[in-house]
Amino acid sequence: MNPIVELAEVSKTFALGRGSRRPQLLHAVSDVSFSIAAEETLGLVGESGSGKSTIGRMLVGVYPATSGRISLFGRDITGSGGKANLAAVRRRLQFVFQDPHAALNPRMQVGDAIAEPLDIAGGLDRRTRLARIGDLLDMVGLPRSSAERYPHEFSGGQRQRIVIARALALKPDFIVCDEAVSALDVSMQAQVVNLLMDLQREFGLSYLFIAHDLAVVRSVSTRVAVMYAGSLVEIASRKALYENPLHPYTRALLDAVPRVKGAAKPRQMLQGEPPSLIDPPAGCRFASRCPLAEPRCRVETPKFRPVGGDHHVACHLVA
Repeated sequence: MNPIVELAEVSKTFALGRGSRRPQLLHAVSDVSFSIAAEETLGLVGESGSGKSTIGRMLVGVYPATSGRISLFGRDITGSGGKANLAAVRRRLQFVFQDPHAALNPRMQVGDAIAEPLDIAGGLDRRTRLARIGDLLDMVGLPRSSAERYPHEFSGGQRQRIVIARALALKPDFIVCDEAVSALDVSMQAQVVNLLMDLQREFGLSYLFIAHDLAVVRSVSTRVAVMYAGSLVEIASRKALYENPLHPYTRALLDAVPRVKGAAKPRQMLQGEPPSLIDPPAGCRFASRCPLAEPRCRVETPKFRPVGGDHHVACHLVA
């Protein structure tokens, strides 16, 4: 099956201190490659500042890639015709933000917020517009009367449902969920995750699901990608990554997940801080914190390579 999303050696840098004689460059994302198939959910995990949200924003055109190639539905949005290609597929892309309260205009009724993409696209009369708003509220499990209320009248989980309804307005094929459940309590997280999975089955959606919570990622993802300091260090099917993590950073992340069974087992605690992305170190970016690092790791950047099936890893120590 042809992928609907492809990234090939994509990098993103931000200039800091614009106007100064020597602006610094922040290397937010470095040479990231992966793909997402139709009706697939790719979970993207890593520490804060690892570049996850930057990738999500590049995929929907908020940030242009500095280098590399991004292809959406077979169209290159980074080449000479990138803007035209992005405009051609923009209706098929949507974004669900982390904070649903900040994502909604507090002065706009919920019905108008949901219909905003429809109004921008145009072509709907008033009766059809109202019917579509009601249908979208039905899809996310909210009463149709919600359309006349304001965002502050809803709980966090309900507001996230409203944001999801708005994302569904133009019947997209691909949605970036950027920490879509991290601000919710556990019960609301479960409800929103179940809603996303139900919508995927019903409408054949594909997701990039960005999150910190590895337990949530495990429940929703088809495959999981792990980022560290702007680089992709491992990607595999959900089963392979959780049962046989290969990269030392992936193992440390999974070791940090709270558990009841075997709670007395010693845990691997990472020491130190991630490297500066203004002046990234040579070699493997995880080397300064890796308990297995060898001299080679500090001078030679590991290649991101297949190690069996769909399992890829960037580590010199993995055979």
